[in-house]
Amino acid sequence: MMKNYDVVIIGGGSAGLAAALEVNKNGVKNILVIERDQELGGILLQCIHNGFGLKVFKEELTGPEYAERFVNMLKEEGIEFKLNSMVTKINKDKTVEYANSDEGFIQIQAKAIIITTGCYERNAGAISIPGNRPSGVLTAGTAQKYLNIDGYLVGKKVFILGSGDIGLIMARRMTLEGAEVIGVAEILPFSGGLQRNIVQCLEDYNIPLYLSHTVTEIIGKDKIEGIKVQKVDNFVPVPNTEMEFEVDALLLSVGLIPENGISEAAGIELHPRTKGPIVNESYQTNIEGVFACGNALHVHDLVDFVTTESRKAGEKAAKYVKGEYKDNVERINLVAKNGISYIVPQMVSSENVDKTIELFMRVTDVYKNVEFVIKQDGKELKRIKKKHLAPAEMEKVILTKSQIEGANKEITIEVEAL
Repeated sequence: MMKNYDVVIIGGGSAGLAAALEVNKNGVKNILVIERDQELGGILLQCIHNGFGLKVFKEELTGPEYAERFVNMLKEEGIEFKLNSMVTKINKDKTVEYANSDEGFIQIQAKAIIITTGCYERNAGAISIPGNRPSGVLTAGTAQKYLNIDGYLVGKKVFILGSGDIGLIMARRMTLEGAEVIGVAEILPFSGGLQRNIVQCLEDYNIPLYLSHTVTEIIGKDKIEGIKVQKVDNFVPVPNTEMEFEVDALLLSVGLIPENGISEAAGIELHPRTKGPIVNESYQTNIEGVFACGNALHVHDLVDFVTTESRKAGEKAAKYVKGEYKDNVERINLVAKNGISYIVPQMVSSENVDKTIELFMRVTDVYKNVEFVIKQDGKELKRIKKKHLAPAEMEKVILTKSQIEGANKEITIEVEAL
């Protein structure tokens, strides 16, 4: 006989834990969290550096400490979870199929599903670096797991390609463990990481950052022996700018992508820029009763933001189960214009907004002394001055219920110079 749950949450990382606790808080108790790893906590377990929890707990924690608080709360509330369990399929009728070594292949029925599967790293194959494929080329997250969980130093002379936050943090971490980090190359003319990480992880340790540079060749047959780094102009290598470095490890920090295989297979519409599901104001996808949040939806800067967003998704999923959620309502589109890469959510109905709604977005370039211009159906609604904007830093705009009600078709946001 098929077992029934009110809410099934796929993923037991920071998003899944926060969503489960919020569903429970809102009076829906029949919950199951399914986690494919051997422990709850997700990527937080290997992030032993501090900087977590400043917004949620008003104190600075490491990743494992942050995860532990949520895991303890989950257990105190008696919320059911399964470890070492892989979800293989979700269906439009909200049945969920998963497998583990104890139960085999199991199918369960949910009234609502929350997808919190997190994200994954782009690897060497995704960026097509010329040269051989020797050992010693790893993603920064893999190197982080080897070092912080397993205790293995992956190299002693290290170069990092990409200036994403994980790469910057690993530059410092490898240095502290005695490795020499020769440099960090970034193909864009600006860093992909937070400014605080550039200062604390590179500048404080005199690690050079080569902007508008990339790795153009990997040297070595069985084991990496060196790399060639070249300046780029509009992503094209500039002749006669090669620098050759002797290395025994190359770490890749070239971007994160929402883990969307299950979503795509279920027929959930994905956004071309975020690579995560398209959602409405309640974080519901195009499949009724299926919600998405956290890094499975779009990549966040801080885990605190993941927690805040996932709590909202959990609240809305609980309302859906209790029949308090209005679904057959007219929605307007939230459209990213000049200078804005994307907006989440992508559509909104004022009927499901209490007082205000937070819109999250990223810009396409580095801007100084500009304004966000928000328009209703082409008519200017308001302007927000910004001294500094960068693609690495997620931005937020708050709209009121009345501002949403004033639009018939769309609300647009764009960047405009002062």
